[in-house]
Amino acid sequence: MAEESDLEKTEPASERRLEKAREEGNVARSRELTTFVMLGTACAGLWLASESLGSSMNGALRMGLQFDRAAAFDPSYMLARTGLMSMQALGAIGPMFAMMIVAAVVAPMMLGGWLFSTKSVAPNFGKLNPLAGIGRMFSSQSLAELLKALAKSALIGGVAWWVVSRDIGTLMALMAQPAQYALPHAVVLVARHCVLIAATLFLVALIDVPFQLWSYYRKLRMSREDVRQEHKESEGDPHIKAAIRRQQQQMARRRMMSEVPKADIVLTNPTHFAVALKYQEGGMRAPRVVAKGTELVAARIRELAKEHKVAILEAPPLARSLYRHTKLGDEIPAGLYTAVAEVLAWVYQLRRWRAEGGEAPRTPTDLPVPADLQYTAADAAELAA
Repeated sequence: MAEESDLEKTEPASERRLEKAREEGNVARSRELTTFVMLGTACAGLWLASESLGSSMNGALRMGLQFDRAAAFDPSYMLARTGLMSMQALGAIGPMFAMMIVAAVVAPMMLGGWLFSTKSVAPNFGKLNPLAGIGRMFSSQSLAELLKALAKSALIGGVAWWVVSRDIGTLMALMAQPAQYALPHAVVLVARHCVLIAATLFLVALIDVPFQLWSYYRKLRMSREDVRQEHKESEGDPHIKAAIRRQQQQMARRRMMSEVPKADIVLTNPTHFAVALKYQEGGMRAPRVVAKGTELVAARIRELAKEHKVAILEAPPLARSLYRHTKLGDEIPAGLYTAVAEVLAWVYQLRRWRAEGGEAPRTPTDLPVPADLQYTAADAAELAA
């Protein structure tokens, strides 16, 4: 089997792609769900208000059919009567219209959530291209929508014919009833028929919602190249990040090297490690590590120490331990206080000897390093890795 092409959109949409699509006003929507919710709301309104609506319609009909001879010669009377009938009808159907408005707003939010995007209403002259429009008309998606619309019309039309034909005798019998009884009964029948048709739309929406979700996420699928490009944009180009890290390391190294001339002592391995310590009485609780490094960095620390006449002491176990168990700016571990105190005492004696002469101080040897702070083979392997 041939290897999958890198340009094929086989990867699911990332969170960033979904968020970007939402910002552009592209979310999953189902017209069938919206239609069902609105029709269901209308049916509920008719069912709950059938009695009051029938009574109001009956009153409006009686008022409209009443004829007064004076009304024929007084236009203002007729206008007043028309206004009164309109207000009566509006009061009867107003609550249901309000419910429909709420349903029209809430229904789309049930699938895609609340969304307000200026990008979706911005002018796009590319959509005015007639060739592109013709292409969309004869696309596979348009064909699928046409077939879906035909199937839906056939299903709903069949159900509507069935429910109406079943009650055709009852509907015809309404003509023989008084208006005050016929109108409420007619409203109940209409509400019942709408409920059955709405139930059919519920089945259509139950199929359409998963299909719209599948189609939406399918359109937003990404190729492997898209995933790599998005990763670069979000995380940054690895080459650029590596260059930035190198620059940051160089800047940190320069700052570290600037502290070497201020150090009191540089401890060495003698060649593989170098650690510079500084202690300020009254300003520090314990000596701090102001510079450290291995190989070339260690050589540079030694060079700077020699240039600025900073004391250098070969103390391999202590130098390795300090390098392994401290970071720049850290105080030395408590277990090394004794060894470092002996080193600093030698540094102070060395400064006095250089200034005043006399007998040279004895160079400290066999500095004590606790077993738990000693540099081990595992530490060396970790450093090499």
